[in-house]
Amino acid sequence: MSADPDRVAEARRVLAALGVTAADLEERPPVPTLDEYLPRIMGAVGPGMLRTYRPYWNHLSVAFGTRRLDAITATEIEELEYRVAANAAQRSSSRYGRSARESFIAAARAIYSRAIADDLMPVGSSPAHRVAKPRRLPSTRRALTAAELEQINTIVRSSGNDPVLDALLLRLHTETACRRGGALGLRVCDLDAEECLVRLREKGQTVRWQPISPPLTQALVRLAEVRGAGQPGANLLRYRDGRPLTYRRYDNLWSRVRGELPWAAAQGVSTHWLRHTTLTWVERNFGYGVARAYAGHTDRAGAATTTYIKADVQAVAGALAAMTGHRHPLAINLDDYGGAVRVVTDRPNGPHPLS
Repeated sequence: MSADPDRVAEARRVLAALGVTAADLEERPPVPTLDEYLPRIMGAVGPGMLRTYRPYWNHLSVAFGTRRLDAITATEIEELEYRVAANAAQRSSSRYGRSARESFIAAARAIYSRAIADDLMPVGSSPAHRVAKPRRLPSTRRALTAAELEQINTIVRSSGNDPVLDALLLRLHTETACRRGGALGLRVCDLDAEECLVRLREKGQTVRWQPISPPLTQALVRLAEVRGAGQPGANLLRYRDGRPLTYRRYDNLWSRVRGELPWAAAQGVSTHWLRHTTLTWVERNFGYGVARAYAGHTDRAGAATTTYIKADVQAVAGALAAMTGHRHPLAINLDDYGGAVRVVTDRPNGPHPLS
């Protein structure tokens, strides 16, 4: 039986006079404090999100840990946002703490989105979503020139306690344009030595087979054999003592590079600059479709034309072959790309740096 509209209207008037909404009458579990709820969130998110958001969740816990989620206001969250930004680490690429502010608001919103999904709070009650997130500014990263890339490679090959590993890392990132997480996540079973492919698992849980040159393939096989990566599920990239590689290796590598190259220190050059370098080169020489496939982008945002601009692994392998000068088993004839200028090359008078 349908409700009487007049009685519904009268009920709404009574609730409004009492300052109560219909959502307030719904039975929900008691709203937990922030410290009570945070462990549940940390156990439900992936390692990437946990690594990114944990520092900001710690700030929220210190400030509001004993408060119920529905007792924290938007103004309080915004005040804490600016305090966190003011104390953020200052780097050459810092821009007034905007990145820290953006990540802080995203971390706070993740808490309330989960609480609403768990029916602990009504829809639309999140104070974090009432705080504006700073607009993301264009990246200051750019493609490296061939001379800059050669300077970086020279320093990496001639310094550090494991130049073979570091040179391999640079080669891997330059050939595949992968992110650090993609490289660190490589397992023995992710290397197809016959067809010269690596399986990359990166942000957004994307998975793709990415072509690599035969010399890089051989170097990865040798590294796995020499450093004890025997089982299919074992990490492929390892230190000399057999331990799996961690993010700290990248910190050490770029610390040396910036210490030797003032321009790299001033501009904050990092691993992601290699991704910019490779994808810029591929786009200039092979077009947007191949560059998009090379990058592993699967988003559908943008013009409708992107639906039809697609490239397969053979096209990506062709671009790689032209860039490195090494034939790839999946690529079409390398001679078709003779006019493309290479950005990744071996030393003029020597073999592959890992051979």
